[in-house]
Order: sequence, then C-alpha cells, then structure tokens
Amino acid sequence: MKNTCRSRLIRMKIDIHNHILPKEWPNLKERYGYDGFIQLHHHCKAKPHDTLDLCGILNDDLAKTVALHPRRFVGLGTLPMQAPDLAVLEMKRCVRQLGFPGVQIGSHINTWDLNAPELYPIYAAAEELSCSLFVHPWDMQIDGRMAKYWLPWLVGMPSETTMAICSMIFGGVFERFPKLKVCFAHGGGSFPFTIGRIEHGFQVRPDLCAVDNKVNPRKYLGSFYTDSLVHDPIALKLLIDVIGKDKVMLGTDYPFPLGELQPGTLIESIKEFDGGLKDKLLAGNALDFLGIKREQFQ
Repeated sequence: MKNTCRSRLIRMKIDIHNHILPKEWPNLKERYGYDGFIQLHHHCKAKPHDTLDLCGILNDDLAKTVALHPRRFVGLGTLPMQAPDLAVLEMKRCVRQLGFPGVQIGSHINTWDLNAPELYPIYAAAEELSCSLFVHPWDMQIDGRMAKYWLPWLVGMPSETTMAICSMIFGGVFERFPKLKVCFAHGGGSFPFTIGRIEHGFQVRPDLCAVDNKVNPRKYLGSFYTDSLVHDPIALKLLIDVIGKDKVMLGTDYPFPLGELQPGTLIESIKEFDGGLKDKLLAGNALDFLGIKREQFQ
C-alpha cells in the first residue's frame, strides 16, 4: 500500500481593515486637564497639540506591536487631522521613524469634507512620502430617524463613505493629487452601487455637481481602492466589476460585530473567482496599496 499526501493551497491573507487599541490607556482627563476624550462630546473640541500627543501614544503603541510581530502586523497611523500642519508632522514621523506605510483618516474632519483645501498639505505630504490613506466612516447621525434599528451603522456608515468618495471626486482631489493612494472602508459604502446615479446627476445638473471639477465621476473608477467588506456575494462581484479587480482588498473590521469573523470567507466562497483573482483580493492588492513586498511576511 503506497502512502500519498495531498498538498493544500494556503493563500496569504492581508486584512487591510481591522482595529487595535493599546492594552493600557492613560487617564486623558488628568493628562490634558479637561474632559471630552473617548466619547464624543460635541460641546468640547480637543486641543490640537493634545490630539497630537494622543496620536503619538497610539502610534508608538502600535509600532511596538508591529515590532513584536513583524510578519503578522503592518501599522496604519493616526493623525490630528483638525490641525493639518501637525498632521503632516506626525505623518512624517509615522513613515520615516515608525515605518508605517500608511495612515487611517475619517470620512470627514469636523465640518471639513475630504475636499477641503485645508487638507491639501496632508495629501501633498502623502504623495511625497508614498503614504497610503485608509478612509473610515465615523460621526454618523445617531438621533431622530436614525436612532432606531442600529441605522447609524447599517445606513449611516455606507452614506458617510459615499459622501467621502464623492467629495474627493467632485472636489477634484484625485485630479490635483494623481499619485495619492486612497482606500475606502466597507466596500466603498453605497458608492459602487449608485455610480450610475452619481454620473447621471453630473451630466444633467453640472451647475450643481461640476462646480469644482468638470471630469465625469466614472473616470475615477480604478483610481482608488476599497475593502471587500460587503457581506454578500452578489455585492462583492458587482464591487469588483465597478471598482476593478486590482483595487479591492480583503477587509474584516475585526473585532467589531459587523465584521467578517473568518477573514476571507466571502472571497474564497465565490466559485467564479479563479486562484489568481482570489490571491489579488486576499493579499496582492493590499501589497500594492501599501507598497510592501510579499517576502516580508514569508
């Protein structure tokens, strides 16, 4: 009787969208002398230099985790975005000293959408440093009609992400900064499924839509990335058709309940995806987005 063994293909997986916080957290009220941290208090605006200090705490802690497990983790930094000059300084430190290939930013910064001219220095620095930007939705409406049924997370987050994408397109950010690498969380929100409506609006009401950028929004498909977190095989197929097979990356939103509990399950379940496409979605596109080599993890 001859013994045989069957080799099993094990694909690399890079989860572009997950969250980590320090194990220990200083008393920020004592540290800065006023309350307003962790929970949102709209009557209290954190001082820019204090948020720079807090970003330093988060980034230094993350850098330690990466250093302990360099083949398991890659860090995306946090910036004090409401103070662009300080954000640029911390971005430079994240890239040059901590070795992070990118940073995570919100879908808006206080009253600024992502097309605000105040943010241009950040985008310019990101291009210069080859620093990738991962855009995550936040600060959704939670009152009124949105107060029930977990709607801020089910409806608000997709809308926030779509607004972020549209602000960068209509605001001409991708025209002004063509080398910028940007990824939008949660499958790009509702944008991939409403691009036809967005384009049609651009064509029939240019007086309202084409105020800052005369370029058809559809041109930018393939200019930015999204993660794969859509929870539905039909939605994932459409997402890849719209955004591009080279621009969608595995994302789980770990450890939150709306995340994918088993990383890559949805991608691997789709029979129409061949091995090459699955490798792109599970790892290859993330390597390109972050500008890192596969060998770093082998």
